[in-house]
Amino acid sequence: MFTESKEDLQGAVLTEDLSKLYDESFRQLQEGQIVKGRILAIHAKEILVDVGYKSEGMIPLEEFDDRASLKVGDEVEVLLEAVEDDSGLIVLSKRKAERAKGWERLLDQAKEGDIIEGKVTRKVKGGLMVDAGGVEAFLPASQAFLRGFGNLDSLVGQTMSVVIIKVHKARRNLVVSRREALLKERDIQRQKILDELEVKQVRQGTVKNITDFGAFINLGGVDGLLHITDMSWGRVTNPNEVVQVGQRLDVMILSFDRETMKISLGLKQLTPNPWEKVESS
Repeated sequence: MFTESKEDLQGAVLTEDLSKLYDESFRQLQEGQIVKGRILAIHAKEILVDVGYKSEGMIPLEEFDDRASLKVGDEVEVLLEAVEDDSGLIVLSKRKAERAKGWERLLDQAKEGDIIEGKVTRKVKGGLMVDAGGVEAFLPASQAFLRGFGNLDSLVGQTMSVVIIKVHKARRNLVVSRREALLKERDIQRQKILDELEVKQVRQGTVKNITDFGAFINLGGVDGLLHITDMSWGRVTNPNEVVQVGQRLDVMILSFDRETMKISLGLKQLTPNPWEKVESS
């Protein structure tokens, strides 16, 4: 009958202990965890990263924005997607780590109604995707323009201000509006101009619309009415004789009401009254 010697038993225990110590020497990682790693090698399409686990992980080079500055030994934060893939490597992602950290930061600092900065990355069904500090947000087509629907493709690649209109914490889903941001910016600009207005002040504006009784002039956030009787010291039968839509011109503030935001403008008041000279002669 075969029996193990004392030396064999001691050897087996020692081997088991060493194996246990070997396993414990590695970090205990969980899927979904963000960890710091060190770049071991840079290949044509992938980066080999060591995160202190039994095996290393590969990250696609396209996940790095500053590829030219990468070098072996650099530290990088990554998210552990899977402990082991078919090749025996752990699955890591730098981009998902940035999104996870960005989402946590966003939840700590921002709320619905806040204005944030984002870059439109691509067009999708029903709207656009916006990168807001590493967090992907959905910008519905109905919220992309101030009025109606415009060319969504023209916004791709642009960095813009957007308003958070919905936060789904459980699903980590963010919905934003460019339209609301434009409205807020317009209100701020409008209030700024109203605070600056003074009677007899001269400001530059753009002819926005022409009617039978005058023209509406955009002063950069607020509109004022240039009445036909204040266009010229002479008789004007048609406002189109004096101004055209899109024309930029200087006008004088004749009166304004901050509550109703009604502003009366004058053009003839910028020149001397010729009838006063006639009466004095």
